[in-house]
Amino acid sequence: MAFKGKLFGALIGFLFGRLFGALLGAYLGHVLWDRRQTRTNPFFHTTFSVMGHIAKSSGRVTEADIALATALMDRMRLQGRARQAAQAAYREGKAADFPLDAALARLKGALSWRRDLARVFLEIQIQAALADGDLNPRERQILARIASQLGFSAEELAQLVAMWQGQRGAQRQGFSNDDACRVLGVQPGDDLRTIKRAYRKLMAQHHPDKLASQGLPPEMAEVAQQKSRDIQAAWEVLRRAKEG
Repeated sequence: MAFKGKLFGALIGFLFGRLFGALLGAYLGHVLWDRRQTRTNPFFHTTFSVMGHIAKSSGRVTEADIALATALMDRMRLQGRARQAAQAAYREGKAADFPLDAALARLKGALSWRRDLARVFLEIQIQAALADGDLNPRERQILARIASQLGFSAEELAQLVAMWQGQRGAQRQGFSNDDACRVLGVQPGDDLRTIKRAYRKLMAQHHPDKLASQGLPPEMAEVAQQKSRDIQAAWEVLRRAKEG
C-alpha cells in the first residue's frame, strides 16, 4: 500500500530524531519505498489490460479467457482493491479503442531494458492468447507487436510460443519427452550437456528473486515460482530419459 513507506520511515525517523526525524523519515520512506511501489504498477496494470485486449481480439471474450484471468488473480492472491484494480485493467483492455502501442511504450519505459522481466510479461500474454488452445491470426499479430515493442525477435517469439504449448500439454497430462523439450527449447536429439545448459539458462531467467530485484510486483512471485517448477520438472524428465 502507498502509505507503508511513509509509515516505516516515520517510525525509524521518530526513534532517532523525534518530530523532525519523523518528518524526515516519512519523506525518505516515500522516496525509497512508495516510489518503488509506484514503478511496479505499470507492469501490473499493463499485464491485465493487454490480457483483456488479447481476449477481445477474436470478437468476444470466451469462458477460457475469463478462467485464465481469474486463475492468475487467484494465484496472485488478489483480493479487495487489488483484485478490483486487475479487473478494471482487464475491462480497459477490452475497449475497441484500447491504445496497445501506447501502453506497451509506457511499460517499456518502466522496465528500463530489464529483459528478463519483459520476457515474463510476454510469456503471460502468450498464455492469454493460448487460453483456447490455439492462436488465431489476430492473436499472432498482437503477440508480434508486443514482442517487437519489447525487443524480442520473431524467432524468439516463436520459441516462447512453442515452450508454452509444451507447458500446456504437460499441465493436461504430465510432461512427455516432447513437451519437456518444448519447455526447455531443445531438440530430442540434443545431448545431456546441451539440455542442461538450456535448463540452467531458463532457471536463471525466471528465478523469482532475480525478477523481484528487477521490479516484478510481489503479487506475481507465484507466477515466477510456477514457471521455475515447470522448468525443473521438464529437466528431470529429460535427464532421466538421457541417463536411463
